[in-house]
Amino acid sequence: MAEMKYSKLFGKTRHGVLRSGELVSHQLLTKAGYIRESTAGRYFFLPLGWRVHEKIKRVIKEEMDRAGAQEMVAPVLHPFELWQETNRDNTTGFELMQVTDRSGRQFALGGTAEEMFVDVVRRFQISHKDLPFNIYQFSTKFRDELRARGGLLRVREFVMKDAYSFDRDEAAFKIEYEKMKQTYMTIFKRLGLETKAVEADNGYIGGEYCHELVVEHPLGESHYVESEDGAVCQHVDVAKFKKEAKNLNDDLLPYKQVEAVRGKTMEEGVKLHGLPLWQQLKDVLYKDKRGKLFLAIIRGDLSVGEAKLLHVAKADYLEPAEDEDVSRIGSYPGFISPVGLEDKVTIVADTSLRTVKNMYGGANKQNLDALNMNIDRDFKPHFEGDIAQASDGFQTEDGTQTLKVKRGIEVGNIFQLGYHYTQKMKDAVFVDKDGTLKPYYMGCYGIGLGRTMATIVEKFHDDKGINWPTVVAPYQAHLITIGNNEQETMSHSEQVYRQLTQAGIEVLWDDREESPGKKFADADWIGLPVRLVVSAKTLRQGSGQAGEKVEWKERTKDAAEVIDLAEVIKRLKTI
Repeated sequence: MAEMKYSKLFGKTRHGVLRSGELVSHQLLTKAGYIRESTAGRYFFLPLGWRVHEKIKRVIKEEMDRAGAQEMVAPVLHPFELWQETNRDNTTGFELMQVTDRSGRQFALGGTAEEMFVDVVRRFQISHKDLPFNIYQFSTKFRDELRARGGLLRVREFVMKDAYSFDRDEAAFKIEYEKMKQTYMTIFKRLGLETKAVEADNGYIGGEYCHELVVEHPLGESHYVESEDGAVCQHVDVAKFKKEAKNLNDDLLPYKQVEAVRGKTMEEGVKLHGLPLWQQLKDVLYKDKRGKLFLAIIRGDLSVGEAKLLHVAKADYLEPAEDEDVSRIGSYPGFISPVGLEDKVTIVADTSLRTVKNMYGGANKQNLDALNMNIDRDFKPHFEGDIAQASDGFQTEDGTQTLKVKRGIEVGNIFQLGYHYTQKMKDAVFVDKDGTLKPYYMGCYGIGLGRTMATIVEKFHDDKGINWPTVVAPYQAHLITIGNNEQETMSHSEQVYRQLTQAGIEVLWDDREESPGKKFADADWIGLPVRLVVSAKTLRQGSGQAGEKVEWKERTKDAAEVIDLAEVIKRLKTI
């Protein structure tokens, strides 16, 4: 059974203030000796931290195995031609890290492993009788994030549990998808985290739909909307909402251009023309990696959702265009208009333009505006769809409830992949009942262990330090000796330590020659579920039999009590 003397532990507490702006989890995990940063976005997991990490892993493994999934492991280096086979070598949401071996062969450091798992499956002759199956791994992932931040929440190197299901068809897949959703909720509940399944954007993974498992948190990077009854729970990137009709009973008025000496903002357009913001046409210019320009147009009181825009425009990547791009198409910043630009840019219109008539806005020249612009008559979009981002207070799509924007931390995700990979990768097929070859219907399911660890700390801490849930605490009990220079106290502390470990209790024993205040403060930082103290005071309460009594205090409670060692062991075994 695990035992450790704090005097020998590698990685001690570190007091003082870290860089400002860091999340609580980063501060506390660093101060308490769980992690240390190597380079930006890459961390050492110190012995205490790795014990927590592995306990999280154990919970995940137990529930995945219970759900019928099978553990394996794939190489970390992915043959680059696999990523080229699915065209993900230049379409991911992160920069792939690449290496070349001595023979000149290129590899990608795996950021996600869909291609690798399809590759291993297609090496076998699979029959419909072998389906379905779900295979998973715990593996180090590499993502060359532009900005690593938030401690363990956004890193460049991390351990992920990623699973991949292979089914005969969509009907069979939906059963597995729902099973994995429930499995994930069980995993996080065991870890002390209440999660919500938030409909989200599939992003660089591919497929048609996915869900993030999100823990509500005011500083989380996932923004989602939820209806009053909780039935609607969607990431703002995909959230649908009602776009109310505004002035559809008005007659179409003649298009005209007027002098408009104003600034570049929407607000100045409202002030100049005395018309509502919703009647103003908002134009946002984007470009892809090849320099192709896309003009997103939307009702003035709404904002462009870039994830939605990517889907509607059928683009892999878009970024805001520069002023020189605006000039290149013969327009002027702050005065862009789709009228007359159909041959110069790809115009992507939001469906909200069907809710308003006689819009106003720029006319592609400085200090020149257009009035009474109408879709179809004055401009024709190349693509049209929902590209609007939801905001707080919007109505659900059916108009019956109000949406509230919330924030949370994504701890897991599940994706429907369908045939996204198996139709792109050659021979990713099974033999069906009629003898024909058919592609697998796939799903994938990920959990970041370090991110989960940080989220637990975000939810379980106070101003003194961490409060680990028992299931993931690195040790069950923190034994503290007060009076190290007293032979009798040290002798009986050793006795207590041995009896606890022999009883199967995981114990961290602070045997250092430090002040009581220092030891207690460090114990609070570290955050084990129970603090035990052996001192001259507990010896005096031993009814004449030294070593019988130990002070017991739970980390989340203020009160301490002196109880028999036998009762200590009984309680810890129960916990």
